[in-house]
Amino acid sequence: MAQKRADMITETRNKLIKAARDAFAAKGYADSSMDDLTAKAGLTRGALYHHFGDKKGLLQAVIAQIDEEMMARLSVIIAEASTTWDGFIDESIAYIKMSLEPEIQRIVFLDGPSVLGDPSQWPSQNACIRSTQRSIQKLIDEGTIRMVNTEATARLIMGALLGASLWIANAEDPQTASEHVAEGFLALASGLLLENKTAHQ
Repeated sequence: MAQKRADMITETRNKLIKAARDAFAAKGYADSSMDDLTAKAGLTRGALYHHFGDKKGLLQAVIAQIDEEMMARLSVIIAEASTTWDGFIDESIAYIKMSLEPEIQRIVFLDGPSVLGDPSQWPSQNACIRSTQRSIQKLIDEGTIRMVNTEATARLIMGALLGASLWIANAEDPQTASEHVAEGFLALASGLLLENKTAHQ
């Protein structure tokens, strides 16, 4: 009985998140009404309030889901790279390019900050920083980059990537902006390399 109830709760949450994600991506947060969201999910406003508190709480849940998917995609990129350095660079460039994807751009980089505040304070950013910190430590251990404070450097890198992604999402020409950011990031990151190493091409 308890398992059945837990499954029903999960199903209800998933229906609301899917309906909200579709609506936020298509119309934006401001133009998505709670009545439309709940009707599409075949649920009541009461269900939304019960599970997420309000529309803002639903946006947080949608962003958390997208963040998990982004992290999973980035993990695959790291795993498939031939070297730790290539994985570090490929992951960073992929994160930059994700800000061009319509759903991610609108929900995470446009609506998210305007509704939920500074993205650097979101829980997902801590996970990104820890992941980057591990990559930096591995690069130091391998003798690929110079000795640096891993937490400080991870925060610098993630701060730069996040700030650049927000700029790309709001740019008049996001595609060109992303190309400039990728080029600039490669130049900055190469400064970490020891002199006998070559930058990723």
